[in-house]
Amino acid sequence: MPLYELSLILRVVSKPELVASLKRSAETIVQQGGVLRQFISMGTNPLPYKMRAHTHWHREGIHFTMKFDAPSFAVEILKDEFKRDIDLIRTHVVKLEEPIKHECTLEEELKPPAYRKDVQQLIEEGKKTIRNQFQQNTPGFDYYPFQK
Repeated sequence: MPLYELSLILRVVSKPELVASLKRSAETIVQQGGVLRQFISMGTNPLPYKMRAHTHWHREGIHFTMKFDAPSFAVEILKDEFKRDIDLIRTHVVKLEEPIKHECTLEEELKPPAYRKDVQQLIEEGKKTIRNQFQQNTPGFDYYPFQK
């Protein structure tokens, strides 16, 4: 299952209502076969602009981030569920990519570029590519027909 990050902006509510709303969001993820990994609270912040959600205007919101694993088909269902939740102002789900594991050796990096194996491979590939030359396909005229 891929790892996803869910950004939530909730309307400003009392603590018991906030807990109930977050619990409802977490249960929705679990019901779709997801596994919660991390919960991050970023506190109450003013919104960058007035946002309208469920017929109300909001200038402040409580920001949360959840990281979770879920099947790929569940993401659309989750988005649909979160759209209907009246406590949520905005939601955004992003798939997190695995970091690329790159071996880095200091000896290889300190060599001049011409002596590095990866650069030498690129030079060889560049020599192998066939560059298309322009072929002049004239209809057999011995003069240029568009000249005055």
